[in-house]
Amino acid sequence: MTDLTTIGYAGKILRVDLSSGKTWTEDLDESTIRKWVGGVGLGVKYLYEEVPPGVEWNDPENRLIWTTGPLAGTGVDGAGTFNLMAKGPMTNLAGSSQANGFLGAYMKFSGFDGIVFQGKSPHLVYLLIRDGKAEIKDARHLAGKVIGETEDLIKEELGVNKYGASVFGIGPAGENLVLHACVTGDKGHSASHNGLGAVMGSKNLKAVAACKSKADFSVHDPARLKLKYNEMVEAAKKIPRYKWGTGGGFSTMHEKGMLPVKNYTTNIFPDHEKMNGKYMRTHFKIRSRPCYKCSIAHVKEVTVTEGPYTGFVGEEPEYEMLAAFGPQIGNTDLGAVVMLANEVDTLGMDCNETGWIIGWAMECFEKGVFTTKETDGLELTWGNVEAAKTLMNRIARREGYLGNLLADGVMRASKKIGGEAAEWAIYAQKGSAPRGHDHRNRWFELFDTCMTNTSTLEATYGPIQPDLVDLEAPTDHFSHEQVSTFNAKHNGIGLYFDCLGVCRFVAFDPKVLAECLNAAVGWNWTLDDAFTLGLRIVNQLRVFSFRHGLDIKDERPSVRYGSIPVDGPNKGVNIMEKWDWMKENYYTLMGWDPKTGKPLPETLEKLGLQEIIKDL
Repeated sequence: MTDLTTIGYAGKILRVDLSSGKTWTEDLDESTIRKWVGGVGLGVKYLYEEVPPGVEWNDPENRLIWTTGPLAGTGVDGAGTFNLMAKGPMTNLAGSSQANGFLGAYMKFSGFDGIVFQGKSPHLVYLLIRDGKAEIKDARHLAGKVIGETEDLIKEELGVNKYGASVFGIGPAGENLVLHACVTGDKGHSASHNGLGAVMGSKNLKAVAACKSKADFSVHDPARLKLKYNEMVEAAKKIPRYKWGTGGGFSTMHEKGMLPVKNYTTNIFPDHEKMNGKYMRTHFKIRSRPCYKCSIAHVKEVTVTEGPYTGFVGEEPEYEMLAAFGPQIGNTDLGAVVMLANEVDTLGMDCNETGWIIGWAMECFEKGVFTTKETDGLELTWGNVEAAKTLMNRIARREGYLGNLLADGVMRASKKIGGEAAEWAIYAQKGSAPRGHDHRNRWFELFDTCMTNTSTLEATYGPIQPDLVDLEAPTDHFSHEQVSTFNAKHNGIGLYFDCLGVCRFVAFDPKVLAECLNAAVGWNWTLDDAFTLGLRIVNQLRVFSFRHGLDIKDERPSVRYGSIPVDGPNKGVNIMEKWDWMKENYYTLMGWDPKTGKPLPETLEKLGLQEIIKDL
């Protein structure tokens, strides 16, 4: 058998039983690596095999799986990405999320391609890994600490500087089992989707700290790897977000009707030009704070230089934070967005779901469903930034009537309130939180968000780029047939990215990325291999979902999420007009039964998943 430690892998999985306090390692065999590669692939393998039907998200027997990939820590720009996976509380199905920063590289330097947590600690702990060893350490002194303070205190205990360890953990939201709690670290990077921070909190696991160590693995062809990833970097530098960040597309989103404004009640936001990435990077003070060995340096520190929050210093908000804490809640002050974005990060909550929750609560307040009695005195008027901040903190700690109600997410909260208010909430009916757009004008993502098996985007990612995968470009983005067909044909490639341990902002071209993979591990992969891997993961997740109670009636948007825009450039478009037809077309093209949505036996067999056919 090939020695995995010589071809881009550390070759070991760390197992941690929090109930007993025991840790041990398992070797990764080559057949597992060939089939699942890393990242979300390895995550799906362990989740499927070890979380049977009947295990709920907060059951000690749920697994919390941290995995990195073959490119992590290899010197590829931004290759510090890791994948986090568990059965999550928002959907009570699989949740998969990625974060950048340093942890993916440091985990691998510490000797592990992944960590699988099981059980529940009797008290709050954190895991320390370095130089091939693992130690469970007492974290009771960190109870209630926000994420930034937790990072600093752990590094102080370890006696390392800010780059001497990577720390990812939960804030008050995760400890209090807020259903949209996330896992955040390295001063603002977040694995946000499907409440994986709540899973971490349910296990009394406060953080994971990976120390910087010397890499104990090599790559197959270092010279070619350097050549190909430099090619990726140069291409990435030509993309507008290199100069203006993801917020650089904010005004374009407005022009296309894609900004979420006041909980989807309008598509008009006149102040968009003073909230976009170009305005922020030309008016506020900006300093680079790159991820692991990244010359793109997408991540920035920002100092607010105008408005009531002048002097505030924090991480530059990504587009989705600009959307969530700007137009979605009726706020027009960019400095306030910076403040709220950093507040939600350090509390440890998903910015998207938090934006949908606060926007819904503000609409309820405006229309008299909530009064100051329900809000415990908060004036939840549109754009009331300080009220939004206070509400965030109450949600994170489940304080008061509204804080506790909203901690369960907008889907569950709106159903409890009932009446017309139940129809104002924005969510996919399986429980997933949409990303920060008005998806009624971005059908590819709306459909994907409702159909996904990962709890976030599965078939698409950002602006579609069919040329990168040799697909014909759709001519009508509001065609029920073209949208559902494209999503089916494109599905798989996104999850291939999430197997490799590298940032999509750098590695956006799947063909060049395959060449990097080949140089790292000595394979001969093509685009077809990439699609096959991704579709294998999609289909195993699909079977997992059915085993855990998926009802395909829930594969649709909420009433407001699927509603017809009342103004803006796409006024009157209606995705729901042929929704059921879209689903059947998609199921058919995916190789699933068009009526039940279940993968057909021949589809599973073609993907090397014949052993799970019996589970359907």
